[in-house]
Amino acid sequence: MRLPWKIPLRPFWVPQEPRMRRLSDIPGEAQFLAGRHSRWYEFVRVVRIAAEFIRGFRALHFVGPCVTVFGSARFPEGHPYYELAREVGRTLAKQGYTVITGGGPGIMEAANRGAKEEGGRSVGCTIQLPREQKPSPYLDKVVPFYYFFVRKVMLIKYSYAYVILPGGWGTLDEMTEALTLIQTGKLYDFPVILMGKDYWTGLNRWMCDTLVAQGTIESKDLEFLAITDSCEEMSAILKRTSDLLQLPLCPVSSPPSA
Repeated sequence: MRLPWKIPLRPFWVPQEPRMRRLSDIPGEAQFLAGRHSRWYEFVRVVRIAAEFIRGFRALHFVGPCVTVFGSARFPEGHPYYELAREVGRTLAKQGYTVITGGGPGIMEAANRGAKEEGGRSVGCTIQLPREQKPSPYLDKVVPFYYFFVRKVMLIKYSYAYVILPGGWGTLDEMTEALTLIQTGKLYDFPVILMGKDYWTGLNRWMCDTLVAQGTIESKDLEFLAITDSCEEMSAILKRTSDLLQLPLCPVSSPPSA
């Protein structure tokens, strides 16, 4: 006898495995990074990547000495970390640095906002994402990118210090990228400043107690890493760097009049 309904292959209480997407279903950059493709496809991608690099170099060539601020896009206005990032932006502008961020909301918006409010220069290197992310309204210059790795090069290349505020995977990726480049001699040992002791102290302790103790890094690899809550301390670190490198800074004396 033929039943009028289909009997399920598994009981409903057994969780199903997540469906694996086909590689052909993956769009854009994800497909590019999902293994080899035809030689023509790879050639076209190389041309597109080169064009994006050139466009970024041209856009950022005259922005002046920068400090890149990294941090989460998820902290809203009024959150203590948002306000800390805003004060960081003000302090950097007072010293004459151009503040450069990923151009998005949260910590990025706050740092750009602080710089803009102080009369300083504010730049955002935005990224095209599946979910549309509008650039911060506090930017003097917006430089859009399609490839994450091209954008990361720009955020590293034009800065003389990296200020890391609380964030997630992206922030950790950007922080460890800078630390790795410095450790391997691919980048001058610019200061890497972690703002927010409560947030970063556990990570710093783990690096000392585990990475250094197990010999995967040396204690000297942490010498250019600072953790503070104080914008004054951050400013003093940056002052030593600018004096050593004789950077052509133009400090902002006072905020613009309304």
